[in-house]
Amino acid sequence: MDITDELKAFVATAQTGSFTAAADQLGVSNRLTSKYVAELEARLGVRLLQRTTRRVGLTPAGEGLLARAPAVLEDLDTLLADISEESRGFSGVIRLSAPITFGEAYVSGMVARFAAQNPGLSFDLRLNDSYADLAREGIDLAFRVGTSEMLSLKARKLGALTSVAVASPAYVAEHGAPETLDALAQHSCIIDTNRKAPRRWVFQLGAAEQTVHIDGRFQVNSARAAAELSATGLGIALVPRFALGDLLDSGRLVPLLGGISAPPAPVSAVYLEGRSLPRKLRALIDFAIEDIREAGVL
Repeated sequence: MDITDELKAFVATAQTGSFTAAADQLGVSNRLTSKYVAELEARLGVRLLQRTTRRVGLTPAGEGLLARAPAVLEDLDTLLADISEESRGFSGVIRLSAPITFGEAYVSGMVARFAAQNPGLSFDLRLNDSYADLAREGIDLAFRVGTSEMLSLKARKLGALTSVAVASPAYVAEHGAPETLDALAQHSCIIDTNRKAPRRWVFQLGAAEQTVHIDGRFQVNSARAAAELSATGLGIALVPRFALGDLLDSGRLVPLLGGISAPPAPVSAVYLEGRSLPRKLRALIDFAIEDIREAGVL
């Protein structure tokens, strides 16, 4: 009997606590699942599961095997998929997550360009400004702005974004342009509630940072919307460069403060710790790194 099938039956049974639930998960019969586990125990010469009338529990040997077997099975699946993809190209579905504005302004276009080179792949892109739970939602790869404190995630840096203070020419003509960072407190500002501290704007001054407390009549949970509100003359906005689009080139917005920007924030691709990253995801990350550099969005 194939030891891979035996391990899969054991892992499914141990994780679900039931031969019936494991059989449903694997798409085989209850009897076959039980047989696979029994043959694995015979192969190893040790009991892995404690059977009761209501539930299946783990022996100490079973706990040790369960701690390592899922990673072994995943590595095997990845290895086989890699070998297969080398000969016939990438296939399957890639499930992605990204913040709404960054996803609309850049990620969707990048994915389209990657898809054009890999016709065997399908994509499920989910845009949400809340951090997705990769394990619970089945997300393969998430694009994140800022640092992640979750130990269960690994990150690969794609670049760093900067934010600049901008206003419309009409606003500057009516209210003047702030000459110093402190002067921002005297102006009406557009508050982007997606920022960690929406009413505290931080700027990079050489090796130091300076924080300015701002206020204003308008607040919105979108960097792009903040830029559009600023372009109508309603106030000063602190906007990531990728969200400005052509607003600067068209002259609808002008940069303020001599180009002083906020400290750079890392843009990363994150995935679950402890999992072997499939070749198609490694290829997508490599593509994104090069694409971001060529697009100049950051």
